[in-house]
Amino acid sequence: MSLPIAVDAMGGDQAPAEIVRGALRAVSEHGIAVTLVGRREAVEEELRSAGAATRDGITIVDAREVIEMDEHPANAVRAKRDSSLVSSCALVAGGQARAVVSAGNSGAMLAAALFTIRRIPGIARPAIGASFPSDAGQTFILDVGANTDCKPEWLAQFALMGDVYARTMLAIDRPRVGLLSNGEESEKGSELVQAAHPLIAALPIDFVGNVEGKDVFRGACDVVVTDGFTGNVVLKVAEGIGDFLFASIAREARKSFTGKVGGALLKPKLRPLRDRVDYRKTGGALLLGVGGEVVIAHGRSDAEATMNAIRVAARAADQGVSNVIAGVVRSPAEVPA
Repeated sequence: MSLPIAVDAMGGDQAPAEIVRGALRAVSEHGIAVTLVGRREAVEEELRSAGAATRDGITIVDAREVIEMDEHPANAVRAKRDSSLVSSCALVAGGQARAVVSAGNSGAMLAAALFTIRRIPGIARPAIGASFPSDAGQTFILDVGANTDCKPEWLAQFALMGDVYARTMLAIDRPRVGLLSNGEESEKGSELVQAAHPLIAALPIDFVGNVEGKDVFRGACDVVVTDGFTGNVVLKVAEGIGDFLFASIAREARKSFTGKVGGALLKPKLRPLRDRVDYRKTGGALLLGVGGEVVIAHGRSDAEATMNAIRVAARAADQGVSNVIAGVVRSPAEVPA
């Protein structure tokens, strides 16, 4: 096996039990080597509870501290150098792991990545990207939470990084990149959007101009660029609508006999759609702009979500996403048009 994926075993609402089980599934189902980082005795106990007769592909790095979800990110990272989250990132920085995954405090994950792995030279701010289902397959949106306030130049860099992600991870030869706004016309949008528009238009990428919220799911483009505040709102609203719609369908179907019969017939057809909007299936969100592969998993991650986040991290490492971004930042004119 190649270098392992470092996994923060103590991060997330269901850690360490579900994180350990997800790591075991990543090893057995995908052949991905994993280093579990956390309190050794707790990790070993979960391995025993999971019935792991052998631990081939699993190593443990002892880290005694845990950064809680409610802690101030930067302060916690500075104070808890021996935390599972910081230690996981340090393994990537030290060349002992090829990517890192954590379902813990996302702000702390960002701070730890910046502190240990560091930004790619030339990148002003990293961005978190997430994939949304669309009529065309999927739409990648960044930023969805790393930067609540942005500058126009940052959005232009997000566009470059999103283009790289779509080409490397989604295998799209010529990704269509859009700028999220409240209207398609170039003069629409906030001051930030209006200032960013010409900067993105000048890049050697396929910029399709402004796109509206409805276009995210219509497949109007492959990459959508926005600030982290707006992107995070879009992400949470989309998650909420998905949960609401499927819960409403199930509730209505249970109200009558015919509804139950119809629901039973529809269930196999609806399951693939449900999987497309299920965070457990999609894995985690990549932090783009740092000098290594960093995946931020959902705080509620169970074993399946953890396994898929590890799978995303391994694929990003295989594709060398951070190295491609570094090359594009050095020579933006070489981005395929």
